Amino acid sequence: MNVATILASALALASFVGQLTPTVSTDGSYVLGAGDRIRIHCLNADEFSAEPLREPLRIDNDGQVTLPFMGRVRIAGLTVSTAEKQLTEQLSKYIRHAQIEINLVETRSQPVSVFGAVRNPGTYQLEGRRTLSEVLSMAGGLRPEAGQTLKLTRQQEWGPISVPAGKQAVTTGDVSVVEINLDELIRGHAAFLDLEVRPHDIISIPQADLVFVVGQVRKPGGFPMSDSSEFTVLRALSLAEGLDRTAAPKKAKILRKQVNGGRIEIPVDLSRILDGRAPDSQLRAEDVLFVPNNTAKNAGLKTLDMVMQTATGMAIYGRY
Repeated sequence: MNVATILASALALASFVGQLTPTVSTDGSYVLGAGDRIRIHCLNADEFSAEPLREPLRIDNDGQVTLPFMGRVRIAGLTVSTAEKQLTEQLSKYIRHAQIEINLVETRSQPVSVFGAVRNPGTYQLEGRRTLSEVLSMAGGLRPEAGQTLKLTRQQEWGPISVPAGKQAVTTGDVSVVEINLDELIRGHAAFLDLEVRPHDIISIPQADLVFVVGQVRKPGGFPMSDSSEFTVLRALSLAEGLDRTAAPKKAKILRKQVNGGRIEIPVDLSRILDGRAPDSQLRAEDVLFVPNNTAKNAGLKTLDMVMQTATGMAIYGRY
């Protein structure tokens, strides 16, 4: 399933409050919405302590609840404190010295979905104002194989994305999308990138491209290209914890994928690179650096393809 399909599915699941006018509190108080469950208590009104109000009330999809004396009352889009004041005012027409108190039992109206290379992907409730970094923390943080960008997708009904300087949101249909550099966000190099998240936002963290190191190395496997402009043979060897004692470094090869789907062999003399007698070689996404055994007479494409199949079937992230 590609990213576009995932995003489309998540948007469909997250749109059950479509007819409500979104409101985001400016003071940090929780904004009630359809699906939230609340418990209402009123001083000097026994009716609010009787069934069915002893059990939590669910705010209906139209944003309303049914209450004694007042009937159907719309409270979605209001903060808890504002809803208490408005209900108190309405109930005061029937009961002297009325005082409504609302307790939030369960939040269901402000979901944000986090997909991709995070430790605990899923849907989380905002329960107040949250930023990108806070939501990533709620999802357990990034996995080691996370890519370099974060993609934020927002339904237009929740307003435009406050795009930082130098960024540009792309609008397609009823959603807006902006990409943010994760390194700048996580390291705090640009605080303005830590955007406030809105209900029904979708945060997607794609996995980084991989380079595979297989054969006679201490830790064969796939390694995320956190910075493709600096990912070289020496760096790949370092991540693989160096050559095994049975390695044949002069016979190493890079197996590189071609546009037509095939692969070519690029000879690499690791001995010369390690000794500084040859320049370090740049690696590309999905390259396979193959280090043969010093007893092997040759390593053709068929052998390398078998090694590649083995590499892609490994649990390559277990060691992090």
